[in-house]
Amino acid sequence: MKSIKLSLKISAFVLLLMAAPLVSNAQDKPKPSAKPWYEQISVRGYTQVRYNRLLETNDSLKNEQGDKSWGNGGFFIRRMRIIFSGNIHERVYFYIQPDFASSPSSGSNNFAQLRDAYFDLSLDKKKEFRFRIGQSKIPFGFENLQSSQNRLPLDRNDALNSAVTNERDLGVMFYWAPEKTRKLFSSLVNDGLKGSGDYGVFGMGIYNGQTANKNDANKTPHVVARLSYPLEYKGQIIEAGIQAYKGKYVIESKSAKTKFIKDLNYDDNRAAASFVLYPKPFGIQAEYNIGRGPEFNPATDSIETQKLKGGYITASYFLKLKHQILIPFARYHYYDGGKKHELDARSYTVKEIEIGVEWQPIKNFELVAMYTMSERRFEDYVLQNNKQKGNLLRLQAQLNF
Repeated sequence: MKSIKLSLKISAFVLLLMAAPLVSNAQDKPKPSAKPWYEQISVRGYTQVRYNRLLETNDSLKNEQGDKSWGNGGFFIRRMRIIFSGNIHERVYFYIQPDFASSPSSGSNNFAQLRDAYFDLSLDKKKEFRFRIGQSKIPFGFENLQSSQNRLPLDRNDALNSAVTNERDLGVMFYWAPEKTRKLFSSLVNDGLKGSGDYGVFGMGIYNGQTANKNDANKTPHVVARLSYPLEYKGQIIEAGIQAYKGKYVIESKSAKTKFIKDLNYDDNRAAASFVLYPKPFGIQAEYNIGRGPEFNPATDSIETQKLKGGYITASYFLKLKHQILIPFARYHYYDGGKKHELDARSYTVKEIEIGVEWQPIKNFELVAMYTMSERRFEDYVLQNNKQKGNLLRLQAQLNF
C-alpha cells in the first residue's frame, strides 16, 4: 500500500507540474503538414546471426538470460527486429518493435514477440517534457537502455541486466531534457559513438514490475527514477548518471520442493551509478549496482530476500579507416546475487572477461569477434553445487536496414 500511495503522489506531482504548459497550448492549432501522417512513418530494423562454438572448452557453461545458444547447437539467429515509428502529430510520436527471433526456451527458436509498443505525448512544442505510455525500456542502467544494435559486447552484463530481463515492462514514464541535450543524445547514436538514445536528463515512472509481456501479479507497481547528463568538454563527451527502483516482485517459476514465503512477494530494490566517456577515440563505460532481491539459498533450499551487487567496465577505441570503422574493446563484469526471472530465483556468482573487435566495412553490415573467458556459479534446487568455467570464441554478423 505504501508503494501505491508513493506512486500516486509522484504521478499527481508530475501531472500538476506539467499541466500549465499543456493547458496554455491546448488551443494551439497544429501546423499543417506537407505529408499525411501515414507517409511520415519510418521502417527500419536489424538482424543478428551468431556462432558460439569456436574454441569452446565447456558446453555446460550457459547464459540463460543472455544468449541461449551458449553450449547448444550451431548457427543461431539472436535477433530479427523491425521497427515502425513516426510522428503522427506534432505532439505525438509512436514506436512499435516486434522481434521475430525470440527464444522462450532452449531449443525453441524464432518465435515472434512484442518488444516495444508505446507512444510519447509531448507537453510542449520543443518536446522537452513528455510522457511515454506503453511497453518500453525501464530507465535503469546505461547498457540496459543501449540498443543491442549499437552495443559492443554481444550480451548485456549480468549485474544490471538481472534487474529487468529484456529491459522492458508496461507502464507510464515521464522524461525531461532540454532541446539541445536531446539533439546531443541523438547524435551520440547517429555518429556511431554507441549512445543509449534519448531517455531524458531526468526520467521517472511506474510500471508493472513483472517484466515485458507479463501481467501485473500483485497490484503494487514498481517505481523508478533516473538522472543522467552528457557534458561536452574540449572535444570529449562525458555522461554520468544515477538511478534506482523499488517494488515487490512475485516469483513465477519455482521447483516443487523449493521453500518460499507464502505470498511469493519479495522485495526488489536497487540503486546504480553510471559513467561513460564516449570513444573519441578512447572510450570507457562503467556501471555498478547494489540492492536486495529474491535469491535461492542452497543451504536451506529456499528463496530468500538477499543482498546483491555487481557491475562492469568496458574500454574501447574508435578507429576510422577511410570509409570503414574498427572498434577493439574489452569488458570485465562481475555479479553476486539472484536472478528473479529464472527458476527458483537462481543464485549467481559471475566473473567474466571479454576481448573483441567490431568491424563495420559498410553502414549496413557489422562483424563482431569476441573471445569470452567465463566463470559462472548458477544454482537452483535442481542445479546445486553447479560451478562452470570455460572459454569460447563468439562471432556475430549484423545486418542493418
